[in-house]
Amino acid sequence: MRNTKLKMGMVGGGKNAFIGAVHRMAAGIDGQIELCCGALSADPLVAKESAALLGLPKERSYGSYQEMIIEESKRSADDRMNFVSIVTPNFAHFEPAMMALEHGFHVVLEKPMTLTTEQAELLQQKVAETGLILCVTYT
Repeated sequence: MRNTKLKMGMVGGGKNAFIGAVHRMAAGIDGQIELCCGALSADPLVAKESAALLGLPKERSYGSYQEMIIEESKRSADDRMNFVSIVTPNFAHFEPAMMALEHGFHVVLEKPMTLTTEQAELLQQKVAETGLILCVTYT
């Protein structure tokens, strides 16, 4: 059996973002996860600059989380991201998490998972429908 790393995509966490660096460090501790793609800022130029600084290939550097999720879902199962880590400001957790689940990706979210109970319940319903994993971390 071949030991392959889990492929992580990241939403948010670009240059000058403290929490993104923390999550990348934590994900890399055991050598079992690699950052394969990212939409690292709400500003497409900063997102691409950040991806270049992290050594991501241009074709895996996305200007928005919507673009990343759609393009990654088109890739073959052995090439696309396995899960997405969302490290955006708190108010921007729900939409990328829901879209990732809708496109078949597991999700890691920083706390708080959402700003409303209704949003949290909608994510919980989507997890129940899809069988995907939604993990909320506390850094």
